[in-house]
Amino acid sequence: MTIKPLIFPMLIAFALSGCGESARNDVSAGTGPNPVLPEPVKTLLPTMNIATAIGWENGNKPIPMQGVKVNAFASELEHPRWLYELPNGDVLVAETNFAKKELDKSIKGWITKYFLNKGGAKAESAERITLLRDADGNGIAETKSVFISGLHSPFGMALIGDVFYVANADNIVSFPYKSGQTVIKAAPTKLIDLPGLPLNHHWTKNIIASADGSKLYATVGSNSNVGENGMDIEEGRAAIWEVDIKAKTHRIFASGLRNPNGLAWEPETKKLWTVVNERDELGSDLVPDYLTSVQDGGFYGWPYSYYGQHVDQRVEPQKPELVAKAIVPDYALGPHTASLGLANAKGNKLGAPFAEGMFIGQHGSWNRKPYSGYKVIFVPFADGKPSGVPVDVLTGFIDKNGDAQGRPVGVLVQKTGSLLVADDAGNTIWRVSAQ
Repeated sequence: MTIKPLIFPMLIAFALSGCGESARNDVSAGTGPNPVLPEPVKTLLPTMNIATAIGWENGNKPIPMQGVKVNAFASELEHPRWLYELPNGDVLVAETNFAKKELDKSIKGWITKYFLNKGGAKAESAERITLLRDADGNGIAETKSVFISGLHSPFGMALIGDVFYVANADNIVSFPYKSGQTVIKAAPTKLIDLPGLPLNHHWTKNIIASADGSKLYATVGSNSNVGENGMDIEEGRAAIWEVDIKAKTHRIFASGLRNPNGLAWEPETKKLWTVVNERDELGSDLVPDYLTSVQDGGFYGWPYSYYGQHVDQRVEPQKPELVAKAIVPDYALGPHTASLGLANAKGNKLGAPFAEGMFIGQHGSWNRKPYSGYKVIFVPFADGKPSGVPVDVLTGFIDKNGDAQGRPVGVLVQKTGSLLVADDAGNTIWRVSAQ
């Protein structure tokens, strides 16, 4: 008997396994500088609760907060995940997805694929970066063209001088670039390898350039939830790398970060900040994802502990010497919100409430009842640090039936002052602007 006939019964079992487990606290309890961290909840099988992605129909669109409006900057894309703006105002979008061939062939791999498809990641990766140009400045990109093709699950992008860098799922490559160029046909030059196969559980790799352009900082997520596949395949992972461009070498800048994604420089303190997806399968109220400044040489707990010294008893053997020095993150973003996108507010023209802080794209939960995330929020800052409660900027991604019309990922403050949001399940780039 093959595995396939067993898949659907297994899926049903997984989907129903969390029926008796649901959140006891509101998402707000797991948000802010001092989140509530209840005792872990043990279930026979993990809670599976992901919104079915249906796309936007009948002219529907996300709901903006009062004082701003939203329109489609570009549509009919293929799983747009990440955004980057070139100096001339052209917007680049990574149309990308996980490489399904990299999923393991176990029952767990089949189940993972099923729920990824359910959540909007059905298509094979387009493996390209697309250029969007709004030449007349009306807030709608009238031209769309392939900028670079033939990549491998591309994600992060950075331009330093006349060199354009792309973070693939397994390396960082570069291309020559000239201002105004709409297509790059040159062959890529590899800068450095990144941890990839085998498995490549967290495949998205993001990059950001240092102020002087000598270094790139790269996010590398873990290869498991909590090291259940052994720590030998976690070498160099759950970390942010500092890559020396000239020497083509790297060092671990910070570690113990389960799945860091968005990266941003805080303009006042010049510190690097990131958003991190924390671990699953401890119940609907654990563990909050978070926003934090990144300390050089800092260790943030994964997999041995979370939020400082909260030990994860599932991990064996433990390393108490590492737990003792685990850094407490700056600001919790709610359990299982899948906070991915990050952009500092500098240059936005959305109004006074957004003068200082960070915009965050929350892709949405799968391991929580009820849902969490599925929106774009703003965390206000004061003196270079989070200050106050988050503001919902864009909601309505979940419809009245509990289906996902879209799922926000990357966020970008344009030079025009508008906020762009990559919606990978809705295949749209949304533009938020002042009324």
